[in-house]
Amino acid sequence: MSTGSSRTSSRTSEINTYRGQEGALRANRLGTAGLLLSVLAASAPLMTVAGLMPTVYGVMGVVGQPLLYVTLGVVLVLFSVGYAEMSRHVHNAGAFYAYIARGLGSTVGTGASFVALFAYNSMQVGIYGLLGFEVSGLFDTYFGVTVPWWIPSLVAVAAVGLLGWLKIDLNARVLGVLLLIEVTLVVIFDISSVADPGKEGVSFHAFNPENLSGAGIGTALCFCIAAFVGFEQAPVYAEETSRPHVVVSRVMFLGVGLSALFLALSAWALSVATGPAAVVGASAKEGPGLIFTLTESRLGSTFTDLLHILYVTGMFAALLSFHNVVARYAFAMGREGLLPATFGRTNKNSGAPGSGSLLQSAFAVVVVLAFALTDDKPAGDPTGPVLHLFTWMGNLGALGIILLMAAAAFAVIAFFVRRGAGRPQAPRLVASGIAGIVLLMVAFYTVRDFGVLVGAGPGSSLRWILPAVVGIVLAGGLVYGLVLRSVKPEVYARIGLGNEAFQLEKAAGSRSAGV
Repeated sequence: MSTGSSRTSSRTSEINTYRGQEGALRANRLGTAGLLLSVLAASAPLMTVAGLMPTVYGVMGVVGQPLLYVTLGVVLVLFSVGYAEMSRHVHNAGAFYAYIARGLGSTVGTGASFVALFAYNSMQVGIYGLLGFEVSGLFDTYFGVTVPWWIPSLVAVAAVGLLGWLKIDLNARVLGVLLLIEVTLVVIFDISSVADPGKEGVSFHAFNPENLSGAGIGTALCFCIAAFVGFEQAPVYAEETSRPHVVVSRVMFLGVGLSALFLALSAWALSVATGPAAVVGASAKEGPGLIFTLTESRLGSTFTDLLHILYVTGMFAALLSFHNVVARYAFAMGREGLLPATFGRTNKNSGAPGSGSLLQSAFAVVVVLAFALTDDKPAGDPTGPVLHLFTWMGNLGALGIILLMAAAAFAVIAFFVRRGAGRPQAPRLVASGIAGIVLLMVAFYTVRDFGVLVGAGPGSSLRWILPAVVGIVLAGGLVYGLVLRSVKPEVYARIGLGNEAFQLEKAAGSRSAGV
């Protein structure tokens, strides 16, 4: 009897130690402002205005881009209605996969966990290509020094990894300062465009629904929805917020609303600055340089130089934001047994998910080096860092996140129906259903037009090989989930439970010790 009691006491001690040092992220580290700035940083406002918007105008010919952001904003608000309600019931750093597991089952949740890990890693690593190319160009322009793009990319990997190892509240302050300065400069550009419009004057032609047409509209949907990515990350930090029941849902709605307003106004300002009739041609000619050209003529060279610098710091902020999310997904997966237990541990000093941070940094180094070694273009040629690394990885990540959002929308419905949802929940479930259907349509168009998204020709095998990678990751995760169900049922049973599993185990251990 004493031996059994000793064992249960020892087990209880182990659980307490695990919960105290490894099984949970530090609570009460983020409030509404800190969390909002952290998730909005992922959208990289200046990178979106400078890079994404001219692409939608120039390559896809969608003059109604501002209205597209408003429309997608409405869809994402509908998505957030159910998603936010789910966040009140499930607090887990593995938000997407945890919600999907609780709604659609642990097998599907396991597949979603690996898709989430891959998708956010891909989006993050893709930005390193664009950042490296831009920094290389700045060295050449201002110092006359030729620097290969992958050198500043690897320096950024090291800096992001260091900050990711530190406290999340420090991360939030860094992200907040960079984001606020970046947004302020874009707003100044928007105002200058309206104050000094193109030949057609201040025109609202871009908001005409007739401009939401053309062969490029399906492709534009993927690009534009990617500009919103970040708001859905709020539940990832639920365990670290002061009042998760309130803060997480508040941040999601604020994130979608502010993003839709900012994106629609900035896209409209670009059309006003060039004139709606000329915005497609100007975007096709200038590409990412359009905003800098327009700024030079209105606000001068000093402001334009500052904009170039903030273009880089904005990308850095996005890199750090995605890094934090990947680290927390790895932490959640390690805690629940989907990854080795070491990933479920936090840094003793900072409380950050250190092993997950190292995993993300290692993935980034490997991918950047792989693209660097296969890039045989001369310095200054954007093919390797921009057309390949940024475009391929970024669109793979976007496809994965769109699929995750669609699955989460349907998981919300299943979760509440199983809990006996009544009439009060009906509007939320209908909103989730509408959002899920629209997101599936966006995913369909994304896969269909993937060749256009990555710049591959009609006969290129990349148009199906690249999206197939997401399918392979999902299939692998589903198979792994089925294996866990057979081989490790105790691990399978706690998928998606997060802290709840350890609280229950701790309570069970305490009761056993008492007996």
